[in-house]
Amino acid sequence: MDITLDRALRIANTSSIAFTGAGGKTTALFQLARELSKNNSVIVTASSHLGAWQIPFADRRLVIESPQMIVEMDSELQGVTLITGAMDGDRTKPLDESSLERLNQFCKRHFIPLLIEADGSRQKPLKAWADHEPPIPPFVDQVALVVGLEGIGKPLNDEFVHRAEIFSRLSDLKMGESVSAEALTRVLIHPEGGQKNIPPNARRVALLNQADTAELQSSAHGMAHDLLSSFHSVVIASLKQKKIYAAHEPVAGIILAAGGASRFGSSKQLLDWKGQPFVRAVAKTALEAGLSPVIVVVGASAEQVEAAVKGLNVRIVRNGEWKSGQGSSIKVGMKALTQPPPSLRDTSPIPLRRDGGGWEGVGAAIFLLVDQPQVNTSILRALVEKHAEGLYPIVAPMVIDRRANPVLFDRVAFPDLMTLEGDVGGRAIFHKHRVEYLPWHDDRLLLDVDTPEQYQRLISDDSL
Repeated sequence: MDITLDRALRIANTSSIAFTGAGGKTTALFQLARELSKNNSVIVTASSHLGAWQIPFADRRLVIESPQMIVEMDSELQGVTLITGAMDGDRTKPLDESSLERLNQFCKRHFIPLLIEADGSRQKPLKAWADHEPPIPPFVDQVALVVGLEGIGKPLNDEFVHRAEIFSRLSDLKMGESVSAEALTRVLIHPEGGQKNIPPNARRVALLNQADTAELQSSAHGMAHDLLSSFHSVVIASLKQKKIYAAHEPVAGIILAAGGASRFGSSKQLLDWKGQPFVRAVAKTALEAGLSPVIVVVGASAEQVEAAVKGLNVRIVRNGEWKSGQGSSIKVGMKALTQPPPSLRDTSPIPLRRDGGGWEGVGAAIFLLVDQPQVNTSILRALVEKHAEGLYPIVAPMVIDRRANPVLFDRVAFPDLMTLEGDVGGRAIFHKHRVEYLPWHDDRLLLDVDTPEQYQRLISDDSL
């Protein structure tokens, strides 16, 4: 399933998004505007100068010279409307702060997406930022930092990098040295670089454009992990080909470890698996696979289960209604994603940072069963990678024509997971969303432990 740009950026009708950076900013802005205009009118503006060559990309242009003109503006707009100041030579003047604020209020009131070019780069693939840049309005919901991957491997000079000397300082590269993916990443996550002037509550997306070759796509995928420490999402694209290759987002792991194991006769969470309790083995696998945050939902034998994961970087939440079935544990786990603990609510402005910030920024969640300690990092990483390729609502392993666990749910499915009642799992909402099946050739995923006989089979399997 191809990802459109509006889906990759998770745009809503009331979104206000600022584009900064270099290497395809105008292309990204107007491509998004065209996608959104199929179902809605769209307004494009700028907090910086626009070149006259950009004007024809819109269906119409309105010149605003005072905030009052916005108040009197017709709300029945069609297609893509470009709103700028008057011409200043071969470029348009930006709107002033008061006019931008009035325009934002107008768009919110009429449910019109507002796209803002908030940067200039002189059409070079990479850039750094002067003291006055970038002029990002404080009200924006999202900032898309566009990066031209064609700058990787090029010499650090004024031909390929706008404000090359500042880029040199931020990247620790000397002028003339080849720009590496690692050096570029340092600039993008630097407080005076790609993070500069982004409003605290805005969603941050690194849009790695110009991924026109397999080599550049590989470089972009390699950058994604480190970039997710500072961005909510890393989108890899070739906008001139209108192709989105991946949208990397943090994926949570929710371990369902609250059941009473009535059929087994004792706490399955505490059964031994290679010298450690089931629940600890599952949690360690989730962490090793890079899932973040990892949440452990406990209920029966809560104190012992909590002790079993002591020392791991997991968050424990208790399900007081665990006897009602798995549905209640799923809802408790989901609430933990959207409601960070009080100690974390006033920390970093980046939801879901690796240093322990809030949890709201996840793009998906994988539910892991505590009685499947044999699940390994390979299947978890494969689910995450498959999701990134298409942002599928649900991704599930398929083993020998049978659906297996664990299953990944995109955030679009979260509201439906919150409606589950009784002893039902995520399969109860499969009919509401597209399910993408991931072929997997390890039938051990089909094994869980419901009886002592199944436990003996599990621990006696020499291949595990």
